Amino acid sequence: MNDVLFYHLTETPLEATLPILLRKSLDAGWRVEIRGGSVERLDWLDQKLWLTGDADFLPHGLAGGAHDALQPILLTTADAVSPATDCLMVVDGAGFDPAEMSGLKRACVMFDGSDDDAVQKARGQWKSVTDAGLTAQYWAQDGGRWIKKTESRPS
Repeated sequence: MNDVLFYHLTETPLEATLPILLRKSLDAGWRVEIRGGSVERLDWLDQKLWLTGDADFLPHGLAGGAHDALQPILLTTADAVSPATDCLMVVDGAGFDPAEMSGLKRACVMFDGSDDDAVQKARGQWKSVTDAGLTAQYWAQDGGRWIKKTESRPS
């Protein structure tokens, strides 16, 4: 598929949106890497993911452990995606190179709509994705639902 989906968070925070996307990815049989901008923020996110409850348990770990390669969901600040990853989720303004898509099924860029810097960074990432000839989709929240507002496909 090699699509890059941009999620403009305006109604729900990252810690509420991310588990939904992670569950869908795991249900698809994908291994996921969450790339964050700082170790401190990933520590915080790690704690939030442990609190999702038994019914929605999301097996995950922070990068740097002995079992990183076995984690279905790995939280990392690494600049390069590991070879076994199917889906990369970019949060908190972390970097993303469209060239990384060659080994991925999907990438998701989630950005806070109330943070002007995050919105500008996402716009730059959108441009780099579309300039690289990849399919990009922009999703926005509307009354608690996600609506695909636009899509750019390679010609």
